[in-house]
Amino acid sequence: MPQNTILYFTRSDENDVAELNLEISKHSKKKNSKNITEVVGGGLSAEDEKVLFGSSVEEKGDGLKVEYDWEQEWYPLYLANDVPEDSPLGLTVFDKQIVLYKDGNGDFQCYEDRCPHRLAKLSEGQLIDGRLECLYHGWQFEGDGKCVRIPQLPAGAKIPRAACLRTYEVKNSQGVIWVWMSNKKEPNFEKIPWFENFARPGFKDVSTIHELPYDHSILLENLMDPAHVPISHDRTDWMSKREDAQALLFKLMERTDRGFAGQWGREQDKETPNFLRFEAPCVLQNNREIVGKDGVTHYFTGLFLCRPAGQGKSMLIVRFGRTKTLLLASLFPKWYFHQNACKVFEQDMGFLSSQNEVLMKENKPTKELYLNLKSSDTWVAEYRKWMDKVGHGMPYHFGHSTISLPKEPAVVEHAPAGFFANVSASLPAKGGLGMMQAPNLSNRYFRHVVHCKNCRNVVKAFEFWKKSLSAVAVISATMAILVTGRQWKALLLVSTAIFSAAAYACSSAIALNTTNFIRTHRRL
Repeated sequence: MPQNTILYFTRSDENDVAELNLEISKHSKKKNSKNITEVVGGGLSAEDEKVLFGSSVEEKGDGLKVEYDWEQEWYPLYLANDVPEDSPLGLTVFDKQIVLYKDGNGDFQCYEDRCPHRLAKLSEGQLIDGRLECLYHGWQFEGDGKCVRIPQLPAGAKIPRAACLRTYEVKNSQGVIWVWMSNKKEPNFEKIPWFENFARPGFKDVSTIHELPYDHSILLENLMDPAHVPISHDRTDWMSKREDAQALLFKLMERTDRGFAGQWGREQDKETPNFLRFEAPCVLQNNREIVGKDGVTHYFTGLFLCRPAGQGKSMLIVRFGRTKTLLLASLFPKWYFHQNACKVFEQDMGFLSSQNEVLMKENKPTKELYLNLKSSDTWVAEYRKWMDKVGHGMPYHFGHSTISLPKEPAVVEHAPAGFFANVSASLPAKGGLGMMQAPNLSNRYFRHVVHCKNCRNVVKAFEFWKKSLSAVAVISATMAILVTGRQWKALLLVSTAIFSAAAYACSSAIALNTTNFIRTHRRL
């Protein structure tokens, strides 16, 4: 058996348990072998061993760790097109709070999110002539974090050298803003992911951004789990059906210190046409190539960029694209696909949030809590075992055999301010119009709309037309009451009905963009 081969068994009618143990025994005795072999055990019955990974899957070299520092990585911050032109953005990577903005030259700048004066959040400040101003005392910063203005300085006094900010390197790559989190090591630009399909001629994508109320590892685990789609997303736009749930085939092709890759497909098809790759620290892509009748290869990509945004929170950039655009898809506006993506995450949100709570409460590695199937959970098991290797280099982690919980309590935002609070006050949100509301990640409005320039503009436009059409409907109804001619009265009443219907349609569109999907349980 070649080096680094991994044994996976995805069909219950294959590989008798005795043959499995004999094969593992042979290869584990090879001198200097670096094979990583899975041993099924944990007191399971012979029948269970055929379909389960086991509650105590052990690897040769159990406890093996690799060199890893979470700060020496690039993290996806935001879609470049969604960064506001006139306000700073307060963002987090794990527990590090940073502020991102676009300066007067159109360049992206990123600093530690605190003013050196009195530690106020700079993300609650404003942009003045392309410079970032702290809203507490008006100190202004630009470029490499240099302070260029302190209103309280006496005439002729120089700005202190210490009045500067800690900066972070940011890079716009393929429409995504990435941040290098280390202040000690020079940025390694070779680590910025490059997605080949997005550079192909004719490739078009729909990109959305979402803030979610659970750990980024739970989010990644969910995204690399194709088995849940037919059940959790049953009848979502007629794409998934619960009766299609079945055993899956997996072929692990690559395992490195920075992730893994392989192919998967449905067992009944006997093929694995889908290619999945996970790459540190938080990049997951699912690709497929389809050869048309004309012999031309068409490329499809589902790209997920998952940023750890603090304890129990994550930020996800989703990019679905293809080289062949479907005619039907081109007829729908972007905001329709955005709200549909929101619906998909809302269908998962309840049980993923509860999963996060259990992991925190139990304080046990996943091998003691999960019951993973070989025919559905191969990627999940791989991901958690990767966490075992690198978790020591993270602020906290949930691994297959290891776990480390956060050492500090989560920071709770009691009085939100800055860009997101400004948007929440000026646009409609669930619970009221034009009201200042604390961000609530169970609410679609705060999970997506406040982060998405397209959806903000759409909601704002629908709100304008709703108010305008409602006003015209009132005027038309009033005139219908006042006029005496039957023909004019009938015409005005019909106009009132049309304007009222149009206002209601606008209201429905607003609700579609800002209101959560509610799952209706039904008898099967």
